[in-house]
Parts: sequence; C-alpha cells; structure tokens
Amino acid sequence: MAAEIIDVAAGLVFRQGELLITQRLARTHLGGLWEFPGGKRELSETFEQCLARELREELGIQISIQELIESLTHTYPEKTVRLNFYRCGWLSGEPRALGCADFRWIRAGQIRNFRFPPADEQLLDRLQQDVRLWESNTDLSS
Repeated sequence: MAAEIIDVAAGLVFRQGELLITQRLARTHLGGLWEFPGGKRELSETFEQCLARELREELGIQISIQELIESLTHTYPEKTVRLNFYRCGWLSGEPRALGCADFRWIRAGQIRNFRFPPADEQLLDRLQQDVRLWESNTDLSS
C-alpha cells in the first residue's frame, strides 16, 4: 500500500544574518523536533500562497518569498512528503509561537545544535556548507 503524499512549503526566513527555525508541537508527527517554518499545502493553494499563510498562522509574521532553494521528496513509514524550501525575507511582525512549540533565530554555526526531521538533512548540509545562503541580504524590513 502506497504511503500518503503530502505537499509541504517551508521557509528559510533570514534576518540580520540569522535564520528562523520552529519547534514542532509535541502531539504532532515528529513532535519536539526543530524545522523550517511552513506547513501543508491546501489543494487550492500554490506553494508560495501556502507558505505565506502558514507563517502568518504559525508565527504571526509577514514574509516575501524570493526563490526556491531546494525541492525534495522524503518517505517516512506512514507518509511521503514533497517539500519545497523557499528563501524568504522577513517583512514585519515579531514571531510568536502561535502554531508551534517554540522558535529561535540562529546563526550558521548553531544549526547542528538542534534536532531536525530526517527529510531536512540534505538542506542542513547545504546550509552548513554554503555560507552565501546566510550572507544574502534578505532582510527587507530596513
């Protein structure tokens, strides 16, 4: 029997050389792990619309979506996720843990101090190796 396939949009939200990460709620799939904020795409949405909605609902922030950084598919025993990771600029609103357990702004050297889902491993490697991703001026609030 084929696993359920879920489309997910996630944001790499940079502000002043830091990246925003969120902690999954304990009662959810992979609860307690850290992730890049985002969520499940509804049928009527594009990935970009999904990402903007999820970050409003989950964190209370407004972002600008700039480019697709990574697209991958990962299969867990109970489901398969198709993930699109977008570079985003932070526009407004201070993050609040509205739909997540916690959040942090982290620097590149801190990324391996947090446990992420297996699906994020390829992107974590890229974020560690490609400092240009962190150096880009994606903070549009100033």
